[in-house]
Amino acid sequence: MSLLTDLIDFLLPETCAGCGGAPVLLCGSCAAALDGPARPARPVPPGLPPPWTVASYEGAVQKIFSAYKEHGRTPLAVPLGEALAKAVDAALPEPGAAVRPAGPGPPPGAPPESARAAVEPEPMAVVWVPSRREATRRRGHDPLGRAVEVAVHRLRAGGVRVAAVSGLRQRRRVADQAGLGAKARRDNLSGALEAVPQAPLGGRRVVLVDDVVTTGASLAEAARALRAAGAEVVAAATVAATPLRWGR
Repeated sequence: MSLLTDLIDFLLPETCAGCGGAPVLLCGSCAAALDGPARPARPVPPGLPPPWTVASYEGAVQKIFSAYKEHGRTPLAVPLGEALAKAVDAALPEPGAAVRPAGPGPPPGAPPESARAAVEPEPMAVVWVPSRREATRRRGHDPLGRAVEVAVHRLRAGGVRVAAVSGLRQRRRVADQAGLGAKARRDNLSGALEAVPQAPLGGRRVVLVDDVVTTGASLAEAARALRAAGAEVVAAATVAATPLRWGR
């Protein structure tokens, strides 16, 4: 942003991120754009379960994302995270799928902590597509990571056993995806991600999330990297989908 834009943003009161009208974070009409029921985005990217989503990436929703990601309106993590929580909840393949059964039990004489760990089911991992390092530095925060934190907190409060796992990282630089077609996006991202070595992904069931599904190239590359690390991608979810995938 320019110095003049920064000064204007500082002096003027904040208005609705979606329409610029009411002096609130989101007016009722723009908030409603993120409050619809979750639905599968189609066509489905190859190698993925249908990504579930709650909004069409246009109009107010597109402006909300821009305000959040590029203009520092970080409180928008809450409504966006709550929308993501609905998509994740809808994407789970079956009741109880968010837990992995406990192991065979602790050996005789094990301490109480080991006994509890052996009988408590492991929550399903929620893993998000990482942003480009350059974008994260420029923005000063990790927009999707924050939204995932909100979503996981909301789901756990409702009794859904999930856990946020920062399981993926960039292994090489990629170009900005904006303006690229479907094939160019796939080529740009091919082999670009890898699992974080310390992340507990082997044998883990995973819900893969992104902010917006456009061509599905980012989700497909992330799913490939997770499978290479031994994870099972059982569901996918996003906050929004482009109109082409939303309207199917």
